[in-house]
Parts: sequence; structure tokens; C-alpha cells
Amino acid sequence: MSDIGRKGLGEQAKEKVTPDSQKSTLDKASESVSGVADRAASAVQPEGNKSATQKAGDATRGGSDNAENQGKGILGSAQESLGNAAQSVQDTVSGSKK
Repeated sequence: MSDIGRKGLGEQAKEKVTPDSQKSTLDKASESVSGVADRAASAVQPEGNKSATQKAGDATRGGSDNAENQGKGILGSAQESLGNAAQSVQDTVSGSKK
């Protein structure tokens, strides 16, 4: 059971285990919007007012969010490195044509 205005743990689990390839664009957009709303509700709802299951869900999702953000950080660093390397090659080529 979820708190008012919050996603239930069952709904969250179903969204995570269903592959994106089996979801429509509308499903993906809906999950994204409801996920943002749930995170916002989690942030403003005092811990003392949360049910035990909602606290557990928030803690689990928090760990997942942190791992996802770290993964994005690593990907971003790799993309930046590749971009810098490409820019160096472009600068070298442009410099030799002058």
C-alpha cells in the first residue's frame, strides 16, 4: 500500500522489471512523469508521516538513483574525453592547413 499521492511498491517494481522494448512511448513518458512526481512527494513528505513500506521504497529507489547518476557521470566523462580528443584532432588539422 502506498501513501496518498505516491507510487506503490508493486507499481514501481513492475516498471523496473518490464523491459523498455515492451513499453509504448506513452508508457515511458507516463513512468517518467509519475517518477518525477513521486520523487518530489518523497522529498517534501516528512519521514515521520511515511508508511514503513514507503520508507523502504524510497530508500531502495534512492540507492538506484545514486547508481544511475554515477553511471551517467562516468558516461559523461567518457563523452567529454572523446569530444576533447576530437577537438584536438580538428585543431591539429586546421592548424596544418593555415
